[in-house]
Amino acid sequence: MPSQPIDLHGRCALVTGAARGIGAAAALVLAREGADVAVADIISPDETVQAIQAMGRRAYGIHCDVSMASDVRRMADEAIQALGHLDILVNNAGIVHRHTLMETREEVWDKVVDIVMKGCFLCTQAVYPTMKQRGYGKIVNVSSISGIIGGAVSKADDTPEKIKGRSGPAYAAAKGGVIALTRWLAKDMAKDGIYVNAIAPGACETDMTKGFDYGVQSLPIARLGSPHDMAEAILFLASCASDYITGQVLNVDGGWVMA
Repeated sequence: MPSQPIDLHGRCALVTGAARGIGAAAALVLAREGADVAVADIISPDETVQAIQAMGRRAYGIHCDVSMASDVRRMADEAIQALGHLDILVNNAGIVHRHTLMETREEVWDKVVDIVMKGCFLCTQAVYPTMKQRGYGKIVNVSSISGIIGGAVSKADDTPEKIKGRSGPAYAAAKGGVIALTRWLAKDMAKDGIYVNAIAPGACETDMTKGFDYGVQSLPIARLGSPHDMAEAILFLASCASDYITGQVLNVDGGWVMA
């Protein structure tokens, strides 16, 4: 079947890390195009839920720690119960750290990897059965160019010579792991009618990048990305406009990485 114009009416989505930033923008853009959305986060997602409801779409907020399997299973069950089914999963929940190799403690490594990579795995595992049963699904994982180039270099605005802002080794490894997992899942799930892709944001104007200079003036598109930029890319991969695309990583980075 050829790809069609974007229309998500009748589709139901689950977006993690959706209280703010890229996740909130993604949830709102999906709702704009007609989707009903379950909004999950470890902090209150009420603001995002209310914004979606103001569009006339159904929205349901869920508190969830994506690094805990029991929490993730409950999240998926609540989302399916609230919305009836799930067609779209956006694995966005994540945290960043900016330590050097020797500064990265084991507990930091575990926390970052558990939320970013393990969380992506657990959420996909929890949602897979309902998508398989329906014979359709769109999964979009939010990676990072850090997972491609080994950490995006930045510097703190106030003390550029003393405090470097390069994303740390656990973050780069976890985001790289998300890319490898995306490709593995895409190969495994295609037979079930499930598409799995990822976006790799560059420097994006969120709480994670606040106070750091990424030197974006030298990029082909010489500005920071916005959560809305990332959300529109997620929308494309979550919609039927991308029905012949799976296992791909879309760099949304202003031209930072050109492979």
